[in-house]
Amino acid sequence: MDETIRHHNPNPLLTANPISKIFFWWLNPTFTTGYKRRLEVEDLFNVVKQDSSEELGNKLEREWEKELKKQETGGKPSLLRALIRMFGFQYMLLGIIVFIEEGTKVVQPLLLGQLIRYFTPESTVSERDAYLYAMGVSLCAIVLAVSHHPYFFGVQRIGMQMRVACCSLLYRKSLRLSNTALGQTTTGQIVNLMSNDVNRFDTAAIFLHYLWVGPCQAIPVLIILWQELGPSTLAGFVVLLLLVPVQSWMGKLFSKLRHKTAIHTDERVKVMNEIITGMRVIKMYCWEKPFGELVSKLRKCERHCVWRSGMISAELTTLWMLGPRIMYYCLVVPVSLTGRPLTPSELYTCLPLLFLLSHSIYGGVFLAIQNISQTLVTGKRAQKFLLLDELQVEKPNMGIRPQIRDCLVKIDNITAKWDENIEQPTLKNISIEVGHGKLLAVIGPVGAGKSSLLMSILKEIPLSEGKVDVKGRIAYVSQQAWVFSASLRQNIVFGNAFDSRKYNRVLKACALHKDMDMMPQSDSTLIGDRGVSLSGGQRARVSLARALYMDADIYLLDDPLSAVDAAVSRHLFENVIQGVLKSKPVILVTHQLQFLAEADEVLILKDGECLGQGTFEEMASSGVDFSSLLKTEKDEEEDTEEKQQILQRLDSHISRSPGPSDFGSSISLASIGTEFQPEPVQLPEEEERKGGTIGWRVYFDYFKAGSGIFSFTILVLLNLLAQTAYVMSDWWLSIWSNQEEYRHYMIVQDQALRDLGHNITNITIPYVDTHQNIYIFTGIIVAVFLFGILRALMFFKVAVDASMNLHNSMFNRLLRVPIAFFDTNPVGRILNRFSKDTGHMDDMLPITFFDFIQCFLLIMGIVLVVCIVNPWVFIPLVPLCIVFYITRTYHIRTSRHIKRLEGTTRSPVFSHLSASLQGLHSIRAFSVQDKFMEEFDNHQDLHSEAWFMFLSTSRWLAVRLDWICAIFVTIVAVLSVLMSKDMDAGKVGLSLTYAMTLMGMFQWAVRQSAEVENQMISVERVLDYSHLDMEADLDSSKDRKPPPEWPQNGEIKGENLCLQYSKSGPLVLKHLSFCIKGREKIGIVGRTGAGKSSLIAMMFRLTEPTGKVLLDGVNIQEIGLHDLRKHISIIPQDPVLFTGPLRKNLDPFGNHDDPHLWNALEEVQMKSAVEELPEGLEAEVSEGGINFSVGQRQLICLARAILRKNRVLMIDEATANVDPRTDELIQQTIREKFRQCTVLTIAHRLNTIMDSDRVLVLDEGNIVEFNKPYVLLQDEDGHFYRMVQQTGKNEAEHLLEVAHDCYHADISSIIPTLSSVHDDERKSKENNIDHNVKLDDSVFDTDTSKISNVDDSDEENKEEVQTNHIDRSVEGDADDDTVIENESGISSPTALESEAAFESQPLLAVSEGEEHSQTVEPTKNENKDDDDDDESEEEQSKEESSHLIPKGQNIAENDMNTQL
Repeated sequence: MDETIRHHNPNPLLTANPISKIFFWWLNPTFTTGYKRRLEVEDLFNVVKQDSSEELGNKLEREWEKELKKQETGGKPSLLRALIRMFGFQYMLLGIIVFIEEGTKVVQPLLLGQLIRYFTPESTVSERDAYLYAMGVSLCAIVLAVSHHPYFFGVQRIGMQMRVACCSLLYRKSLRLSNTALGQTTTGQIVNLMSNDVNRFDTAAIFLHYLWVGPCQAIPVLIILWQELGPSTLAGFVVLLLLVPVQSWMGKLFSKLRHKTAIHTDERVKVMNEIITGMRVIKMYCWEKPFGELVSKLRKCERHCVWRSGMISAELTTLWMLGPRIMYYCLVVPVSLTGRPLTPSELYTCLPLLFLLSHSIYGGVFLAIQNISQTLVTGKRAQKFLLLDELQVEKPNMGIRPQIRDCLVKIDNITAKWDENIEQPTLKNISIEVGHGKLLAVIGPVGAGKSSLLMSILKEIPLSEGKVDVKGRIAYVSQQAWVFSASLRQNIVFGNAFDSRKYNRVLKACALHKDMDMMPQSDSTLIGDRGVSLSGGQRARVSLARALYMDADIYLLDDPLSAVDAAVSRHLFENVIQGVLKSKPVILVTHQLQFLAEADEVLILKDGECLGQGTFEEMASSGVDFSSLLKTEKDEEEDTEEKQQILQRLDSHISRSPGPSDFGSSISLASIGTEFQPEPVQLPEEEERKGGTIGWRVYFDYFKAGSGIFSFTILVLLNLLAQTAYVMSDWWLSIWSNQEEYRHYMIVQDQALRDLGHNITNITIPYVDTHQNIYIFTGIIVAVFLFGILRALMFFKVAVDASMNLHNSMFNRLLRVPIAFFDTNPVGRILNRFSKDTGHMDDMLPITFFDFIQCFLLIMGIVLVVCIVNPWVFIPLVPLCIVFYITRTYHIRTSRHIKRLEGTTRSPVFSHLSASLQGLHSIRAFSVQDKFMEEFDNHQDLHSEAWFMFLSTSRWLAVRLDWICAIFVTIVAVLSVLMSKDMDAGKVGLSLTYAMTLMGMFQWAVRQSAEVENQMISVERVLDYSHLDMEADLDSSKDRKPPPEWPQNGEIKGENLCLQYSKSGPLVLKHLSFCIKGREKIGIVGRTGAGKSSLIAMMFRLTEPTGKVLLDGVNIQEIGLHDLRKHISIIPQDPVLFTGPLRKNLDPFGNHDDPHLWNALEEVQMKSAVEELPEGLEAEVSEGGINFSVGQRQLICLARAILRKNRVLMIDEATANVDPRTDELIQQTIREKFRQCTVLTIAHRLNTIMDSDRVLVLDEGNIVEFNKPYVLLQDEDGHFYRMVQQTGKNEAEHLLEVAHDCYHADISSIIPTLSSVHDDERKSKENNIDHNVKLDDSVFDTDTSKISNVDDSDEENKEEVQTNHIDRSVEGDADDDTVIENESGISSPTALESEAAFESQPLLAVSEGEEHSQTVEPTKNENKDDDDDDESEEEQSKEESSHLIPKGQNIAENDMNTQL
């Protein structure tokens, strides 16, 4: 589905000739391109068939199925057996190459020994033979250069194939996991399996052959050593055999620690995944520090295992380096003690063989055992996941689809439950049948089983009884809209063939044309992971459009209308459910009860059982408590005649519009087409891919994070001392062997003369103190061991500490970045830093870096020794070094691009996995598993292309470096023969042995240097996240810290507020000015994308606004974020629960006891549901809270808010997914529990906010209306009035009555003043005066922004009116002009009444905008003290009588200064 990842660039390896394959010439064009410019994805070679994810996944799946069949006969399946059958033969063929290579390594020391004999005093080797031996040594070096790299490339490629095959199999398994199995694993665990565990296959394949090559090589080496040194050979060989079990034991210990580390890493990555996805909630609840402590605790546990693993790695690495030295010691000392002279020819024949043997055993065999141990752990973990319970999904019949009239869903008396351990079934004895053209509406309270009913049709929930019969293809729309990271078109088309006509019809039906026009690249715009760039309503409509485009036979809609406002909801119902789907079976789960009358059948569920089933009329007339749920019937008659009279008299002051009528689809379509403005799309950022070299600053920061200056200095000194001791051990052996040989030569000469009859000779036999030499050699070996182990331990401590500190720094910074960062970066991309990159810093980078340092120091020692022995080597060495530098520079520019490409192409693999698990039910409902497998395979193939290029370019460099080394060996050998007169055997042996050692070590060191730089990219990426921009400070400075009791009233004032999500983005909120009094209940409504949630984000400073926001007089932009957020409670739009006990989700840090928790659950109607759980408050919450319904998750979030007990509460669509009855109970709870609080409620369900003190209407980021609901409903041209009408006739009448009742309920307290009110009303008719009513503590702030004339024909005769704003708490100076800011930020002077007439009360100016009437805010001198304590009773009566609000006329801005 993601067309952007496909490109055409055939792999040149397929057409390369054998010579080109050996020398990797087929990569030359790539290096040319990479040297000129940065490589892009299009430059990567397409994967060949045998490397493709689909091909490998299919093969491994077949082999795994064979293993699963063994369970039927009592056997145990094994993933490793399946892998061996799949790759075993191909892998064994490469064993032929490694056998030739290792055989050549045995022959080369024998030729070297013969060459060294040429330099001995009694040499019988001719110069011609010496040159031949020198050429033989050189030829062996060339053979090694030719044979090593095809083998290495082959095994690395097989390792890649094994990893790709396992990832493909794991992904396929994840699409088949049952809901029970989903509760047993997490996204983080699966990501860790694919990102860290399966990488062991990459390295395991490299050394596996040494398990048999090492013993095979040991036999001829032992025979040669025996011939050269005799029984003394056994001493060195015994040491070798004794060290093998030590290595094996340490390898097993390392494997156990690796397993423990993986468990801790799983837990940490799982928590990080939840933190990243729930960061908005964490910030609003001020949970950064506690979650930081949680991750820090998990990281410390992980660090403990990583540290112990590092120590073992240090000891093993030291053992690998010291092993040959210990063997030398055990071999040389016994020979010396027996009195046998140790000649250079013998010594330098044996030493390379011992080094070769130790390398094969310690290096090859041990690494093979170590990697096999890790691979076994990986295999068991992957195998455990593969054996999880699967959902048995029937393959859809892609053949002949049934006729439209034959499509149906039939449920016959089913009983089902999610968890077999719970006695109470989720569904019990449910039977329904929905046929052609029928609409079944399913309603019920939260947790009733509505979504579970749809899941039973999708066969997601196991049935205990009954059966489900489905005829036709199913399309499913989930309750929480699922959008994956792709373009808008790809989300809708969903991999099907594109049909422009059908596509446009779907866009029109789902009202997406306007949204598409707002996007910078129209429907090709990438909308990001989880649809972060879209609003909740947009995601819901995209999800619905996807289902429509599928053109299925049966539609299951799980409350898709709750996420959109009333207008869009009506549009979708009429154009989608009653339009496009009118001829198809539709099951609609809904809480939008106004649509029930239009359903063919209604099903009421409660506690999984059917309370009623039938048509709307049947249900309304039955005994089921149905009408109370609907709340569309007229309210009961008033209790007293007096109250009725009050209502009648008050109604005369508000010119009521004609009764609400059913506008139908015409108004809905008009609203959608002309007024609906989608929210600007915030695009996800492309992952940054840096260019250039890894700067020294990265290395500096890395070591700085792990050590101080003193520690780093000690580390450098230890490395230099260890290397010096290492070289000195070889140098001393060279001197010692020369002494022994010269002494032996003199003895032989002396004996020869004596044999000729000379009693006295002039030959002086030099004295060689063997014991002293042994003591010196022993001291050097002890120094090598001591400094070697100390530097290893020191380095790994620094590396582990650096990894720990860098991770903590990155995580702490991530907690402090603005929320926009998480909206523009996919979860997989962020999680990649905490899984793959952190894993590199923990495991691979320390070993690789230490190996490089050892090799680099050893190479420098080798070159230095060779040049000291034979200074003429300097001459050819200089051009070789120049060639080396040019080759490496040429290579590294391309290699760096490829490695960075490998990092960026890896993230989409994990993002796709995460998105697939989030939308698993939808994927299976649409039967598009194959398409998602194909998509995953495409992502894997793209990563494989980058990885294949990385492997092949590494071999390209290694081949050329080995040829440079082969030339260097040839030069040293030839020059040694040429300079034989000035050379002794010991030094020649030392220099040639070192040069031969350089053969493999040089290319390995350069490769390791490139690998270090590539892995330092992980450090660079972590450091990038450690320097992200931060939010404001969490805590206030001392001079700006608010009082402890703040806020007391909860009064919120906004002055000229603007908000935009990015500097270059459009304004989302535009010049807002408003005043919300303390303890007021404010409803916030508006079309989808009007800026409602942005207003909440602004209050929490998730995005910093411009302008000023005052909370009880304190500017919230000047205080710390925690000081602000701790005093505001939030119930978010998307309920977020974290894995762990329910108790921790309610009260994460144990601030409340059990009675408080149960009380909070009872108040949100969740106590009974929790009591039914066996563990109660300790019940485990699955990842994402999937074991609770969406409505239940929202109720749990509400319980959190109740426990916090703050003065300000903000509710963002918190009850969108609960039934109206529960919604009513929740609203009642909010009114009671938050009576003394300021409450801001965003709602699409208008009945939720009809009893609010005032309603704030947003449109395109502007406040267009802000008044009491009943007052706003008197304006037929108003936005709020139209929104109410679009809910349907019955619902509109019901909402009007609710607003009417709430408005007049407070008026009933002013019965004693009714007569004066009526008189004042008659006097004010001519002037059309608006009055602001204040009755004791209840303020009716009626700053009506849109006062329309009832008679439109009298529009030309509008009078100039100014609203008299009378409030005892507000007084002004009669001589001053009050400045009032409208929503656009324009200040208008308001003329005041004379002091004698109106006690200096300011007037409220009303203005009309160009398109909308705008609300004019209360005057800014509201808070002035009232000094008129001696005010007369008559004046007080006059003020109290000014509460009536007659319908006025629109007043132009140029008439605002007109005085009454």
